[in-house]
Amino acid sequence: MRHLSLSQAWDETKAIILREGRLLAAVALALVALPGVIEGLVSPDRMNAASTPWWINAVVILASLVALAGQLALIRLALGPSITVGAAIVHGIRRLPIYFLSALTVLIALLIAAIPFGVVLAAAGVPLPANGGPAANIQASMPVALAALVYLALILFVVIRMLMSAPIASAEAIGPIAIIRRSWELTAGNWWRLFAFLVMVLFAAVILAIAVRTAIGVVVEVLLGPVAPLSTSALVVALVLALLNSVLTVLLTVMLARIYVQLSGRGEAASVPTTGI
Repeated sequence: MRHLSLSQAWDETKAIILREGRLLAAVALALVALPGVIEGLVSPDRMNAASTPWWINAVVILASLVALAGQLALIRLALGPSITVGAAIVHGIRRLPIYFLSALTVLIALLIAAIPFGVVLAAAGVPLPANGGPAANIQASMPVALAALVYLALILFVVIRMLMSAPIASAEAIGPIAIIRRSWELTAGNWWRLFAFLVMVLFAAVILAIAVRTAIGVVVEVLLGPVAPLSTSALVVALVLALLNSVLTVLLTVMLARIYVQLSGRGEAASVPTTGI
């Protein structure tokens, strides 16, 4: 178990971004911002859509996969040793299936872990709220809420232990199961520090995204009209949000890369190319 210093990781992150921000931005714009713009253009309000055509879902899934490859490429650049930006992008695309399978494995495991909660509730005679009246809903509320809290705690615990999955997938030539084991090993003893890091990142990102989305949405609707799929308004909003997402992604991925360097004991200084695509 290695001691994690978030302040050291942050100092290294700032140094890398200040020194090589242009190249990191190039990757982020190509593999994070562009897919985000396309996704926002075809589905600007996907969460509130009653029904979504299959092709929009396909575009969203493809854009998400490209963005994941972009994150792996950014991590590769932040880790060193030096390679060209083009080689980092190829590396990210090549490692994407392995990383995706590891994440899918964890997701399936969490879904399977939910089964015992349902079995225990059913064995205890807790009625399903959807099938009972108000009295059944009240009777079920407390045990269901307790089970939900325990399950959410389990999800949070696993998510923190898997935080190193992306850096490992980018840095080490291992398979999906080995990635999971390796992340579990590296995060041992540093759960609370990683938890604090994740909370700070998510809090800042959510607040910033909501503020920017609300402000730009109001301005765009006044000037260009309602934000509808494939409209000019949707394009403008998607551009702003994609740029914001790119900035946050660069900060997050470089920070994760530097945390991985500490926990893995690699210790070498990050180096990214100054020329070349």
